[in-house]
Amino acid sequence: MGQVSGAGEDRLSDGLDIPDSNSGLWVSGVDYIAGWRVARGSADRFNRALLAAGFELSEVRAVASTNEEGRGVVRVAGWPDAVERLAILLETLADSQGGRT
Repeated sequence: MGQVSGAGEDRLSDGLDIPDSNSGLWVSGVDYIAGWRVARGSADRFNRALLAAGFELSEVRAVASTNEEGRGVVRVAGWPDAVERLAILLETLADSQGGRT
């Protein structure tokens, strides 16, 4: 499956507004793109897992970003009911593995 996430993609503009964490001043010489690319890969993998678990990306998704040092950051944004369902799924998984992650 190809890429399924990313900040600013029109196909994901569904009301789950994610504040632009990169809206501050950028520091000259910091490679924000490299950090974002790493985060994008992780966000894509997380979004594929969400889809496989039956979630819609219009209700919960991972979004790639960077911090002020250019390090990749993945944020999860979602409607409260979808995030509750995701939390239950993760808790169930953790319980079935004896609390191991």
